[in-house]
Amino acid sequence: MKAADFFTLPASLAHFSPYFDPAAEPWAWIKAIAPALAEIKQQDWLRAASPAPAIRIEGDVFISHDVKLPVTCTLIGPAWIGPGTEIRPGAFLRGNVIIGAGCVIGNACEFKNCLLLDGVQVPHFSYVGDSVLGNKAHLGAGAICSNLRLDQKAVTLRTPERTYETGLRKFGAILGDSAEVGCNSVLNPGSVLGKRALVAPGTAFTGYLPPATIARQRGSVSHLPRRD
Repeated sequence: MKAADFFTLPASLAHFSPYFDPAAEPWAWIKAIAPALAEIKQQDWLRAASPAPAIRIEGDVFISHDVKLPVTCTLIGPAWIGPGTEIRPGAFLRGNVIIGAGCVIGNACEFKNCLLLDGVQVPHFSYVGDSVLGNKAHLGAGAICSNLRLDQKAVTLRTPERTYETGLRKFGAILGDSAEVGCNSVLNPGSVLGKRALVAPGTAFTGYLPPATIARQRGSVSHLPRRD
């Protein structure tokens, strides 16, 4: 299992390419986010001109000149926000976040230690932590990338072929290019979705979902007792 099976680093993030090895396991890219930002923060960082008073920016934050900013959000660096991205009201970036071109960073969404490639859409009420979202990946409203096991042990990924010891105590999700997660779904720690894999709304998913497959969770239906 290697990163190239799931996504390709887009041209908008080409300057980070030394840190994101396509031959590495995809979760290795999570560990590379902080070092990549530490290297680039020594350069000149661009900031949007005259952000609204209710936009809070702390630390090193690169904002491409054509990023659409809301009236209120919190951006804590280090963070890199690529061209053509839209940030909506109440978004919260809290360090070690890299966002490619043309993404949607939704209202009341929280992002931490994550990499979003081009065209990612996370439009409403989601949490994305310790994760990589491939090009054109999409999270429906309220979808959560849970990143910590209840017992706080390192995350293990089991596939039909083998078991991977990731060595990561905090590991949210890997979404391949064009993967989609339905509204109010939860990706449990270490969930890995192949390209064009789909998780149906309201599903709690764990493990590995192959490319171009659908994970569904259907509730059973029973009748109420009759009233005489």
